Amino acid sequence: MTEVRVRIAPSPSGNLHIGTARTALFNYLFAKKNNGKFILRIEDTDAERTSQAYIDNIFDSLKALGLNWDEGPDVGGPYGPYTQSERFDIYPKYAQMLLDKGFAYECFCTPEELEAEKQLATQNKKPYVYSKKCENLTEEEKAKLRAEGRKPAIRFNIAKAQKAFHEGTILKFDDLVKGELHMDTSLLGDFVIMKSNGTPTYNFAVVIDDMLMKISHVIRGEDHISNTFKQILIFEALGAEVPRFGHLGMILAPDRSKLSKRHGATAVSEFVEKGYLTEALINFVALLGWSPSDGQEIKSIDEIAKDFRIGDISSSNSIFEYDKLNWMNSHYIKMLSIDELKERLKPYLTKYDLTELTDEQYTRMVEITYEPLTLLSDITDAVPYFFGEDVEIDPKAQADVLDTDVAQDVLKEFLRQAEAWEFTEENLHEKLEAFRAEYKEKGIKPKVTMWAIRAAVTGRTCGADMTAILAILGKDKVFRRVKKAIK
Repeated sequence: MTEVRVRIAPSPSGNLHIGTARTALFNYLFAKKNNGKFILRIEDTDAERTSQAYIDNIFDSLKALGLNWDEGPDVGGPYGPYTQSERFDIYPKYAQMLLDKGFAYECFCTPEELEAEKQLATQNKKPYVYSKKCENLTEEEKAKLRAEGRKPAIRFNIAKAQKAFHEGTILKFDDLVKGELHMDTSLLGDFVIMKSNGTPTYNFAVVIDDMLMKISHVIRGEDHISNTFKQILIFEALGAEVPRFGHLGMILAPDRSKLSKRHGATAVSEFVEKGYLTEALINFVALLGWSPSDGQEIKSIDEIAKDFRIGDISSSNSIFEYDKLNWMNSHYIKMLSIDELKERLKPYLTKYDLTELTDEQYTRMVEITYEPLTLLSDITDAVPYFFGEDVEIDPKAQADVLDTDVAQDVLKEFLRQAEAWEFTEENLHEKLEAFRAEYKEKGIKPKVTMWAIRAAVTGRTCGADMTAILAILGKDKVFRRVKKAIK
């Protein structure tokens, strides 16, 4: 194969997992690095678990991450259809080809007979391998079984394929990530490639699809390694060129267990809903098992693609460090322009009436509150005091600050003096500085003075720049809140 062609082939039985997104990313990067094609194929043969909502989620999540495919169900291409359920008429032809070549045979065993074989293997403390009892059935025996109403499955003949293309029973291949891998294929057993109901199994359908779509490299998780040995033999039995394989280590949680919902978000859409920027997410995921050559971790997807080297991917498992992702996301938030940030924050401000603020006030609110944001969604809890007439006072702020005699005196004096103030930031900064100085002369620390005003106006004792808050809220709203805080 001269052209690099890679694919991501998710099963739409759930939202796109971050691990699948990492696999998609490495395929995408490999294609871009080698001027190849990145293909999306939907493997929806499990009708009971497949959902259009999950298919839509896969599309939306990959697009959000910037992983746009060259060929796929929605954009088409020369080797479609790109949805497996639309390809069912293709597989029987190749199953028959394997039957004709002697690399497959019909199996009439019932589920009960197979279960009995498995139980016997368990009793003998041996790994289960199919007995091959149907391998040499005569045509008369097959006709008799069919007359009983049995419909055969089709099994791949491991031993015949191994003998035809390799010496002994050891099959080896050079993995792009892990180096040489090998397996004794006599341990695999003759596996089903076509079920008795006429549907293909995963290991068969994926080979046919990869063969017909001219996939040159298969980059996927290491949980597929055992499947790879089976698939190589099918490729060879069909007389097809075997693609290069590369297997990625798993993504583990910080406690080294399998990443799951108990650790936090696991689906791309969940991360987005929580307020992670897709630019930060894709940058972070790229570093799970791979490092930039210059050591600079903050990179765009195009910069990563230029530097990407599949041979440098670690063969070990990667740890999904939420703290590092949060740091990176905070960094990316700070890189956004205020205008872009204003738009990106709006989905997380729907509980508030933004029409209460002019565009100028909204802009200023974002300018004074975005600095500490780790997630875009943090804005929801950072700004409630900018909206509504009243403000909810934090119980600790009420008890420790507003209920003190000092705070009550500060608030009364603030009302008296601020009546004549112009509520612009420049003027407020000057007036508040002088106001703090007056109380400092009385032995009251400036921060204690400001705590009283902040608690009355925002319900909190910490937060954004106070002069900007007062200017945005305006004199009338500030005075109403302060008066309400005075006993």
